[in-house]
Amino acid sequence: MKRIEPRPQMTVVLAMSADGKIADAVRSAARFGSEHDRAHLETRLAAADAVLSGASTVRAYGTILPISSPKLISVRRDRQQSPQPIYIVCSHSGHLDPTLRFFRQPVPRWLLTTKTGAADWQDGEKAGRFEKILTVSANGDGLDWAIALPMLYQQGIRRLAVAGGGQLVASLLAIGAVDDLWLTLCPLLLGGREAPTPVDGIGFPAKLAPQLQLCSVKTIADEVFLHYQVRAQTDAQAPDALA
Repeated sequence: MKRIEPRPQMTVVLAMSADGKIADAVRSAARFGSEHDRAHLETRLAAADAVLSGASTVRAYGTILPISSPKLISVRRDRQQSPQPIYIVCSHSGHLDPTLRFFRQPVPRWLLTTKTGAADWQDGEKAGRFEKILTVSANGDGLDWAIALPMLYQQGIRRLAVAGGGQLVASLLAIGAVDDLWLTLCPLLLGGREAPTPVDGIGFPAKLAPQLQLCSVKTIADEVFLHYQVRAQTDAQAPDALA
């Protein structure tokens, strides 16, 4: 696997059920985390220059989680960051409902898409909904992240938080672009073979499976907060080794 450089440091932040689902089988917006989890998520997002979400996640929720804590906003200002991170939606098609509440939230919004996906947002009534539109080519797995991540780095994004969904996380893991994961284990069981997981897609063969190192475990009430670092891929795990 060719190392992608330069790129932002990338952190995945997700809450999941005890059986490893990030939403139910009909992909409803998952709001099963507690107030502790919400505060945890806000803290993780506040540490980033930008937050990356797949279009399906934005469609499901209709909103994003802005930074509301005065303390976190003050810390961001002390770091010479804007009060809110940039919220970047990635979408191959660019298909988003312009009436979503997301477009009325007081946060900076960027769109990462293809030239075709950008067309509707550059002219007409949709123009101006995104402060910046970045276009990259597509490959068989969607957007070409080998181009997109260095582009984001060149735009000044050094720390990037990924807030879902599972397909996006899978694509980034597959190219070795994820540095660490914060996973909140919530006390419910969702089940369902069609319910999304933190890492969707076609999955990884055992020899290619990303390996994790546990950094910390914290329990608050019935929730468990896990922090993992993604181990560097060995030569034996590289795709060429299985050819």
